[in-house]
Amino acid sequence: MPFRPIFRKEPPASTFKGDLSGAFLAAIIALPMALAFGVQSGLGPEAGLYTAIILAIVAGIWGGTKTLISDPTGPMTVVAATVVTTGLAQSGGDMHNALPLILATFLLAAVLELLFGVFDFGRFVKFMPYPVLSGFMAGIGCIIIAAQIFPILGLDNPGGFLTILISLGGVESINYYAAGLGALSVALVYLFPKITRQVPSILLSLVLCTLIAVFFELDVPVIGNIPKKLPALQLHRLLELEISDLQYIITPAVMLGGLGVIDSLLTSVVADNLTKTKHNSRMTVIGQGAGNFLAAAFGGLPGAGATMGTVTNINAGAQTKRSGILKGVILLLIVATTADYVRYIPMSVLGGILITVGASIIDTKGIKMLFRIPKSDAATWTIVLLVTLFDNLLNAVAIGFVASSLFFINKMSRSLTSSQESRTLQDFMGESQSIPAELAEQVYVQSFDGPMFFGFANRYREHCHEIRGVRAVIIRMERVPFMDQSGMVTLEDVITDWQKRGIAVYITGANDLIRESFAKVQLLPGVIGPDRFFNSFQACVDELKAKAEQD
Repeated sequence: MPFRPIFRKEPPASTFKGDLSGAFLAAIIALPMALAFGVQSGLGPEAGLYTAIILAIVAGIWGGTKTLISDPTGPMTVVAATVVTTGLAQSGGDMHNALPLILATFLLAAVLELLFGVFDFGRFVKFMPYPVLSGFMAGIGCIIIAAQIFPILGLDNPGGFLTILISLGGVESINYYAAGLGALSVALVYLFPKITRQVPSILLSLVLCTLIAVFFELDVPVIGNIPKKLPALQLHRLLELEISDLQYIITPAVMLGGLGVIDSLLTSVVADNLTKTKHNSRMTVIGQGAGNFLAAAFGGLPGAGATMGTVTNINAGAQTKRSGILKGVILLLIVATTADYVRYIPMSVLGGILITVGASIIDTKGIKMLFRIPKSDAATWTIVLLVTLFDNLLNAVAIGFVASSLFFINKMSRSLTSSQESRTLQDFMGESQSIPAELAEQVYVQSFDGPMFFGFANRYREHCHEIRGVRAVIIRMERVPFMDQSGMVTLEDVITDWQKRGIAVYITGANDLIRESFAKVQLLPGVIGPDRFFNSFQACVDELKAKAEQD
């Protein structure tokens, strides 16, 4: 893939100040978020920092959204945490031995994301039903919030969502200092913006709560030491894998790859709305895939386009992809100069910050609408939420999409059936034309409004079987945009049945696409002759009237 200079077409002097301001603020916000997501994943705070730095730079170079900021994100971290848990379970709880499986999963996910970008699968994200997306994000938010309950109480996180709920009943003691700091961090994130927005409330919460813990020498769990040197490549660890490990790698890798596409492109849409620009979905996904591959190779988490950092970047005046690159560089400098102090950050403070992140992910708009939307949409939302919480994210999206599709097919089938008009020729023509008596009540007219597809086929076949006592049927297709194979086969079966019963069939108004389909599959031409096809309904009626007069 040819490298395209990132500064091309844009005068550096005219946009550099805005890009630098946006990058600086995005890096400030990214620091606590990267630490928190790294801890939640189970790989440690440094894993989040590696991703926040490497992914931002690589995606800034090759990405297709000018102002996109890439970081570890809530949805990606939730899946990454399950991968880490699986790796530890398969290695007896030893992180060193679990790393090859974790690394292979993250690298395969990045490769898949690259391929999704190459083939531009991102264009299909716009077909994601809103109830599926809303229920999915609500589930992600609930998982993130639940995962912070034990850290805020000063305890170790017992595992997944269901395990957390079960373990709550066994809590015997808590660390009140940790709980107090966690509650304070949440309060600061929500309340400080009411005083001023000049300083990011997440950063203030992190710094102030850490200073309180250090000054008063509170006995609370802390992050601990993080590496000061650059990470080493981990690719050689892949040689330790066995074929049997693939069963634990492929499914979460597909999940991470697909989720990375969705997460990044949704953020790109937000950026488009704020900047009045249009992102390149293909290059955006390619940039994310390349960045995630390099981040994983150095021990980082999978990440994606981050809405909070992107919005901050844009509001500070950023206009070009340079801002994403600068954000990664600035964060690297911040980490290099503050590593000695980061180790004092209480875990409960990071937990409090992530509670606010989880709450922001939940689609409150969708929840407010839940009791006012169609029951099918509410059912889809609920199904996706429950599967997200108690199963896994890939199944949640797949089941939600299937459920939403089935509900849609049922609605379309009912709509097409209700819009179908079946009346005698005299009823259709009214008093505007005189119809010979032998045609008026002996010719039946069917008029359709919408596509004839598999969801409609069975209902149509049942309806047509009841038509009796007529000489002919005119099928009006002026308002039928297309027919799928099920529609064509059903129509052929119905026409064959009518002709066996001595009912002549005429088709009017079929468009070129439908006629071409008939010709290609050689279905209807073998059942009714070309003289039974008419361009217009009126032409067919005139022909029938002429035949009646001759008789």
